[in-house]
Amino acid sequence: MKRLLLWATIALSPIALSAQGTVYGVKGGLTMATQQWQSFDRQPLLLPHGDFFIEDVPESNTFALFASLGYHPRGSAIRNQIGQNFFNGQQVRIPPQRFVFHNASLVLGAKQKFDIGRENARFFYAIGIRGEYTFDTNLEEFSEFNSAFASFATFPVDDPTYIREINYGVTLGGGMEYTLGEFVGMSLEFNIHPDFSFQYEQPEIPNVTDPFTNQQRTIPERQIRNISFEVSLGFRFLRKVIYID
Repeated sequence: MKRLLLWATIALSPIALSAQGTVYGVKGGLTMATQQWQSFDRQPLLLPHGDFFIEDVPESNTFALFASLGYHPRGSAIRNQIGQNFFNGQQVRIPPQRFVFHNASLVLGAKQKFDIGRENARFFYAIGIRGEYTFDTNLEEFSEFNSAFASFATFPVDDPTYIREINYGVTLGGGMEYTLGEFVGMSLEFNIHPDFSFQYEQPEIPNVTDPFTNQQRTIPERQIRNISFEVSLGFRFLRKVIYID
C-alpha cells in the first residue's frame, strides 16, 4: 500500500506543476464486478467505488493528463446453483456466494475532449494504465467449507500464495463534463477495467485423497481474472494558475 501511495505522489506532482491550471476532484459510483474463472464467467457483483483525482488544464483544454487513486472492489458471485443433499439425495438450491477482493487502484491516463455545441458541457474519452493493490478479501468466509471438502477446492482458498497482491491492466472510458461555475463542475463517466494479470492463481495440486472414494485425485489449476464496468459521478474543482508580468 505504501508503494502505491508513493507512485501516486510521483505521478500527481508533474501534472500539478506543469499545467496552466489544475482540476482536483472526487468521484464515486457503482461497480459491476465480474470475473473469468478458467474460461467460465461468473455472475456480476454490484459494489460501490470512489476516487480522488487530479487533472491538468492546458490552454486549449482539449487534451488533458490525469491521475486517480481510490477504492475499487473486484469480484464475482455464484447464484442459482442446484446441489444434492448428501443425506437424502434430494436437490437443494445453494445459497448465493460472493467473492470480493478489496483493491486500491491507481490510474494514469489521458483524456481527449470535444465540444458538443453547448458552452458548459464537453464530451470526452479516456485511456489509462492501471495498477491495483489487493489489501483484503472475503475468502476466509469459505475456509470452513474448503477444509471440509479439501480434495475438491470448490471455492478459492484464502492463501496469500495464490492471491496476487499487485495487479495491472488498462482503463477505457468516456463521458461528459459539465461546468457549474468558473471554478466548479461535475462529470459523469463510464469506464471498463480489464485486467491483464490474474487476481488469483492456484497451480494444479496432485495426490489429494478423495474422502468419498479414498482414491487419489488432482485438484485442477484455477486462474481468476477481473473485468469491471463502472459508472461514476464526480465533482471537479479548478485551481487556476495566473502569471503576472
